[in-house]
Amino acid sequence: MPLLATDYSPSFLSKNKHFNTIYSSLFRKTLPVKFKRKRIETPDDDFLDIDFIENGSKKIVVLCHGLEGSSDSKYIQATAKLLSANGYAIAAMNYRFCSGEINRQLTTYHSGKTDDLNTVINYLLPNYDKIYLVGFSLGGNLILKYSGDGIFDLSPKIKASVAISVPVDLKGSSTALKRLENFLYTQRFLITLSKKMRLKHQQFPEDLDISFLKKVKTLTDFDDYFTSKINGFKDADDYYLKASSKQFIPNISKPTLLINAIDDPFLSTSCFPISEAQNNTNFNLMTPKYGGHVGFISKGEFYWSEYEILNFLDSY
Repeated sequence: MPLLATDYSPSFLSKNKHFNTIYSSLFRKTLPVKFKRKRIETPDDDFLDIDFIENGSKKIVVLCHGLEGSSDSKYIQATAKLLSANGYAIAAMNYRFCSGEINRQLTTYHSGKTDDLNTVINYLLPNYDKIYLVGFSLGGNLILKYSGDGIFDLSPKIKASVAISVPVDLKGSSTALKRLENFLYTQRFLITLSKKMRLKHQQFPEDLDISFLKKVKTLTDFDDYFTSKINGFKDADDYYLKASSKQFIPNISKPTLLINAIDDPFLSTSCFPISEAQNNTNFNLMTPKYGGHVGFISKGEFYWSEYEILNFLDSY
């Protein structure tokens, strides 16, 4: 159990995984959401900018974006709008150095940085009766790891989680991203990541050697030279091993849904935790044939995956 059936049936164009991925990311039209930004201080003297929709509800959804995303990402905006219209308050995270302002510490964000997520949840606990977690791509890995790795005690107020398009095996996904078909995606990520490292070097010239940037050709290279080193890992393999959420799925004790499209260009076959779903009654897996990466285009203002998020959270 529980491998869930899916009714996602896209248009002809959206059956192309790259169209589904690119259109959703670059060309989707969404009306800006009116967030209220609050800054949360972290235990290591850094900060997180969280964008809220406060509508009087006592139940709140924490939205976690993907690599180089933010609360401005179209999938965050659309999900926030749909959920807030259906009775949920919203706390959209902006990870360190993702809110438009450089963070104070050398440490930035990564796929397994659950301490920052825990800081946000602790901030919310006094004011809300029910907390839900929703993550996309990297953010999905973050919430799955948080839910199962046992590092933090999970509050009974956390009721359910949904993760979309998640590289639960980071090493497998890094290998998939090296495929020629993914060259443009990779380059887009590397442009913004490299820019951030140059700014970090200005902030910490003695602690960050950016001469390695000329050696970076893939995201694995970037993780090897930068993500791992500034976040306390030995190298990319060590980071992938420790931060991947797949190994922690058997321990998930809260109702959880993962939706990974079979045609997602960012995912390897190891990113479909079928046996884990079959052996954990709390972990539900949907694997629609189409959808691309954080795509799932459908007619109307909101996409199929966003309605699935709403339906699952409403169940709990």
